[in-house]
Amino acid sequence: MKNKFLNAIKNKWLKSAVLTVVLFAIIIAAYIGIMYGIDKVSLPDFDFTKNKIYSISQATKDKLQNLEEDITIYPYNMQQYVKEFTYKYTNVNKHIKVEELENLTSKLDWQNSYGVDDSSSFIVIESQDKEKILFDSDLFTYDYTTYEEIDISEEAITNAILDVITNVKPKIYFIEGHNVYGEEYFQYLQGSLITEANEVEFIDLLVNGKIPDDCKLLVITALKEDITAKERDLILEYINNGGEILILADPNVNNIKTPNFSKVLDEYGVSIADGMVFERDSNKMLSGAPNFIISTINRDSKIAKNINMDLNLCVKNATKLNIESSEKLEEKNVTSEILATLSDKAFYRTDFTINSLTKTSKDEDASGAPIAAMFTKENGEKTSKMLIFSNTVFATNQQVAYSGNYAIYGLDMYNNRDILLNTVSYLTEREDNITIRKDKEDVSTYDVSDAQRSLVLGIIFAIPVFIVIVGIVVWILRRRKK
Repeated sequence: MKNKFLNAIKNKWLKSAVLTVVLFAIIIAAYIGIMYGIDKVSLPDFDFTKNKIYSISQATKDKLQNLEEDITIYPYNMQQYVKEFTYKYTNVNKHIKVEELENLTSKLDWQNSYGVDDSSSFIVIESQDKEKILFDSDLFTYDYTTYEEIDISEEAITNAILDVITNVKPKIYFIEGHNVYGEEYFQYLQGSLITEANEVEFIDLLVNGKIPDDCKLLVITALKEDITAKERDLILEYINNGGEILILADPNVNNIKTPNFSKVLDEYGVSIADGMVFERDSNKMLSGAPNFIISTINRDSKIAKNINMDLNLCVKNATKLNIESSEKLEEKNVTSEILATLSDKAFYRTDFTINSLTKTSKDEDASGAPIAAMFTKENGEKTSKMLIFSNTVFATNQQVAYSGNYAIYGLDMYNNRDILLNTVSYLTEREDNITIRKDKEDVSTYDVSDAQRSLVLGIIFAIPVFIVIVGIVVWILRRRKK
């Protein structure tokens, strides 16, 4: 009788144990099956954020909707969310596909051309004839207003696609021969312009004899001496034919006479002041450096109206612009648009023997003075635009020091690079290339490593197994006590 009772208990225990194991096996199998299915099936993502920060923007869809050339996107060793974002482009246009590589064995040319290896992280955008590479640093920028890192992956990838399908690139010419800063000071800007699908060349007009016919934008930087009458006439002819100009000026600290260059500026009703401006508003300058001025670009302007964040210009040792009255501008068939100004506490100095950084009795008020402006001149059927900044350092790769031993390139201060690239895009009639950023939200992304992923999966499986085993042991012990 006792043996019968024990056998019944054992059979009951065995059945319960087997049932538990079977149920646990079913749960594991179901989990593995679901995860395998999710991995194999491409399910649409749902973006519930207010500004759709995880979705392809309408601007990108508009740019790529008529794409008829096959494009392949190769994300290599990129963060998971970036890799997933590249696949969204396949839904924008059927000519875009994404291909992932396990290694670079089949792409030895990339290793030679871009200096990458199997440990590198990058994206290559490839068309039938061209390709472009994007590194991690190309996918982010920095908002110095909020001190946030801003993800610009979409802008970078979209512009790269446009780059590889663009057959004709705008030609930009920098005038040289009379300038304070040589070509070497604009290497970083030149590289950024080339990345934005432009061609850049430095020319001496006296040597060349004319402004090239393919010139889409003429750039004149700070002068150390006046241009010649011949160069003046060539530039005036260029303006009358509807040419576009970008001018980067500086204070005339050496008091040089520039009647020929002034004649060019007079076409647009503007002149460059000789002195230097300083800020006294602590929110509009770098700490302890009133000659480092920060000014927000007018958000209604052509170069900022489609951008969902403030673009802050930071200039060093700038001057101010003197713009003629609206009546005189009208007589010259010119309209103007102010892009950036000083604060109502700023002042202007022409006596450079004064070393003080505070306003003196010899200094003048410069409240609200413009330091960047755009002018449009109508000449019959021709229209010429000129955009002028009262500073050159902000566009260079010259290292500027402030706050002790800290130094930074002028082009890298605040949003200087974006402002210049947007300016060039506008003047070369490529407004689609003006940087468009989605509204910022407090979003953090995190990619786990393989070791961390293994640990997480181990915990997911180990804890249920441990609980089941403990449950069985406890059940056995309780049965024995009875």
